[in-house]
Amino acid sequence: MTEGLSAVELQALNQQQRTTDLGTGGGGESVAEQKVREAAECLAAIEALDGPDRQIAELLHKVVQDEAAHLDHKTWNGFPAYARDGKVVVFFQPASKYDSRYGSIGFTEEAFLDDGDFWPTSFAVLAVSDKFEAKLRGLVVKAAG
Repeated sequence: MTEGLSAVELQALNQQQRTTDLGTGGGGESVAEQKVREAAECLAAIEALDGPDRQIAELLHKVVQDEAAHLDHKTWNGFPAYARDGKVVVFFQPASKYDSRYGSIGFTEEAFLDDGDFWPTSFAVLAVSDKFEAKLRGLVVKAAG
């Protein structure tokens, strides 16, 4: 049953096994099962990307795992996304989706990025670099709370 699953998917399955079924109110998917499914969908969305889009999405995924493991993996409009209490905090929008010059990492109003009367909520990304990763880590930590 676990053959061919990624490390993240195996981790989600192990977490599901440790989680008491929180009930579904009618025989549907449990909360733990939903989280496993959404995590798998997030990974599939990343794996469907190519080139810089995939590199950026993979880095965002790694950064969220390292810096904000309490965020749930999911998709949002078909994009890799990460949520707190069911609400998306940060997401990746690939350049290939809109035939754009750059992909972007966006933060929703659920992100804890408020800084006075004016602050950025979306960042254009052309390529992965050490400088980009350091900035991304700081933003994810702050946004996730």
